[in-house]
Amino acid sequence: MKNTYHQKEISRLLNYKFKNNKLLEEALTHSSASKSSNVNNERLEFLGDRVLGLVISEELLRLNPQSTEGQIALFTHRIQHLSEHLKQNRKDFNTERSLVRLVGKRRSLLDYLKSKDILRYREIVKELGLRK
Repeated sequence: MKNTYHQKEISRLLNYKFKNNKLLEEALTHSSASKSSNVNNERLEFLGDRVLGLVISEELLRLNPQSTEGQIALFTHRIQHLSEHLKQNRKDFNTERSLVRLVGKRRSLLDYLKSKDILRYREIVKELGLRK
């Protein structure tokens, strides 16, 4: 970002003051557009994808708390959270069991949605960034 106007606008929209504008610029710059070849923003890209997934999940749940899409979004958010926990705590077998159960519940809801309305199924899979 060549001028700080965009950074200020982003801060205003998010209602957040960034402590390090250089990191903000790095996070919002695609690696192919970077002039420096030593810039590696994969970590920030992953974080951005997670934040985007969380925002989408929260919005879907807020708009449709009892709908299938809302439940799928909630399960997806919880699955992501438990997955991160398991990366740090590999021997937490209770969490692993909970994660497997949640994935199964989400899969069942996705199968149900797919059988009832394929367009809604495709939309929710795309919005939540699910692989299938």
